[in-house]
Amino acid sequence: MPRAVDFACVAAGPRRLRPARRAWAVALPGLIGLIALMALLGPARAARAETAGTASAAASGSVARSAAAPSAAATAPASAQDPAAVPEPALGPLPGDDVIVQAREALRRHDRAALAQALQAANALHHPLAMWVDYWELSNRLADAQQADLDAFYARWPGTYVEDRLRNDWLLELGRRRDWADFRVEYPRFVLKDDPQAACYWLLTRHLDGQDVREPALAAWTASREPDDGCALLGRTLVAAHVFSRDDVWQQVRLATEFDRGPAARAAAALIDKATERAVADLWTEPQRFLRLRPHLAGRTGHELALLALMRLAAQDAEAAATALARTWHERLPLAMAATAWAQIGRAAAVQHLPQAAAQDRRAWQLWTAANRRGVAPPWGDELLAWQVRAALRESAGERQRWPLALRAIAAMSPAAQREEAWVYWKARALQALAAAAPPGRPRDEDRAEARVALASIGARLSFYGLLANEDLGNAPQLPDPPAAPTAQEQAAVRRQGGLVRGLELLALGLRSEGVREWNYSTRTLDERGLLAAAQWACDRDVWDRCIQASERTRFQVDIGQRYPLPFLRPVLAQAARTGLEPAVLYGLIRQESRFVLAAQSSVGAGGLMQIMPGTARWTAQKIGLPFEPSMLADRDTNLRLGMAYFKRVLDDFDGSLPLAAAAYNAGPRRVRRWRDGATALEPAAWAETIPFNETRGYVKQVLANAVVYALRLGQPAPAIKALLGPPIGPPPPGQSPDADLP
Repeated sequence: MPRAVDFACVAAGPRRLRPARRAWAVALPGLIGLIALMALLGPARAARAETAGTASAAASGSVARSAAAPSAAATAPASAQDPAAVPEPALGPLPGDDVIVQAREALRRHDRAALAQALQAANALHHPLAMWVDYWELSNRLADAQQADLDAFYARWPGTYVEDRLRNDWLLELGRRRDWADFRVEYPRFVLKDDPQAACYWLLTRHLDGQDVREPALAAWTASREPDDGCALLGRTLVAAHVFSRDDVWQQVRLATEFDRGPAARAAAALIDKATERAVADLWTEPQRFLRLRPHLAGRTGHELALLALMRLAAQDAEAAATALARTWHERLPLAMAATAWAQIGRAAAVQHLPQAAAQDRRAWQLWTAANRRGVAPPWGDELLAWQVRAALRESAGERQRWPLALRAIAAMSPAAQREEAWVYWKARALQALAAAAPPGRPRDEDRAEARVALASIGARLSFYGLLANEDLGNAPQLPDPPAAPTAQEQAAVRRQGGLVRGLELLALGLRSEGVREWNYSTRTLDERGLLAAAQWACDRDVWDRCIQASERTRFQVDIGQRYPLPFLRPVLAQAARTGLEPAVLYGLIRQESRFVLAAQSSVGAGGLMQIMPGTARWTAQKIGLPFEPSMLADRDTNLRLGMAYFKRVLDDFDGSLPLAAAAYNAGPRRVRRWRDGATALEPAAWAETIPFNETRGYVKQVLANAVVYALRLGQPAPAIKALLGPPIGPPPPGQSPDADLP
């Protein structure tokens, strides 16, 4: 049975945490209860052994303290406390909150004097977020800081997120200074170790210490999106030391070209020679002209440059690249390189939804097989191979080589990629199709059995492919049994964790980036019961995105009420009734758009629960007769009304197709019409998988999966995800015109 709706309609905005009872007070105006609150909110003060050792070395005079450090930093609370031993807090707006907000604004302006004053004020108030002001103040002058400044900061705030965050910043500064001695000490203490540039610096120090770092260093170097100082230095150093070969360098240039990383491609080409760097710069913007002016490129460098130019041309015009390769370069390139050229053109053709993409992929495999011994894997990455599968999915059902191409591409992927739900599902579908097409007398029972095992391996998941697999196995979707609610002791334990408290307080102050990072850092070490308790606390405070984040981290104890909450139930149901939309679909859309954050703002200007753009909102308001001002998007009910009205118009324009409407809501109707009109009638799941934009592809799949779960949460009959996907997707009937005015 689905769980009953357990989240009431709530007021706009995350609730500030309720004011604490003051156990005692001091006579100074403005400071009543602040010291007690600091004690409740402060970080752990139990110094770790390594921090104590560093601080001791600093105190002994081994590293001089920077004279630029304001003396206010030394006044930070120094009482040693274990957060687990602190009474459960009950928080509210605090005197000095404005100091924290003003300090963040001073950081944006890089105003040293204002930051120093804010730090002094926050420390005088013993504000629980003083550590953040301390972090902003020191990070703003990090270029002038010395190790002693950092050691003192670590000693003030041991075990906190800001300690690890500042250590990350300092590691990058040490790398830029080429201070490998301090870097070697600092990096092992870095908890998150999630900074690629810092990892490249670390691998460089290991190389300088005589260790063999070729494999991890090559992986880190080729994964770098742009030539940052750390990874660029690692690459240059290991090329000069002959740890990286010329083949490694050319592979890096190819990868950078495949993923449209111009600076990285030119930086890697410079490691070959200046002439190659200039050639890569020339072919980057005008590849067709480059090939036309250099018809006699030969030798390793010439062949590589021709391949790069063909790759760049394919990204612009896959048909033109195929013509150039077939007419000229197919015969001039070595066989293995010609195979890679066809594979790269096939990838670009698949992204552009050209019907010849799969045939080009098959040609690439034929050439590779002819050029290499059996079992030699091609140098094609998982992304290229994924597009080979997608090209196969776009072929007609009658194409005999459709499923063999998909299977071959999946088999060539890395083990990690093969375990991804998409490729588990499509591999199973391929095996089923080949078994069904087997001639009489030649049953392929092993393929059928393998397919069922694969589908069963993901069928219990409430994801797009999990729901499809479950349906293919003949099962109806159902929600897992809820785990036991967090006990009072479990709730009290997480509510005593300073990082979680600070995360909620930062979010309440509107410091969203800082609050999210503080919260996430604190949840990473919680066990499943702790995660459920933390999630419930966030839900109780209407901080829905952090509730979802914490709850989604559990693997075995799944609380669907936390992962798929139902806030704003009354207005959502009212607007759904007004527009004639399914509430489950709308909840699925809002969850994906904003995670129910009322003040959510995207980088491109979309705002509110429905993440609607101001221009789109204005157009929609005119259509429904609603006077409009951009500030109205901040109003919950207006945002819902405009977003739902727009989505209904999009859905109607696409004949009620939910995959098309969801894609259009994310990427715009004009793009989606091109993606729809360029296909023969496709199975909707295949159409969704072949959406060119990574973000939109994931968005559509998630919205559809969300809608299934929310239907169950709302007590509706269990919907089939294939019913939500609807009929095959292809060009509209002749004579049907889209709404050209739809933004």
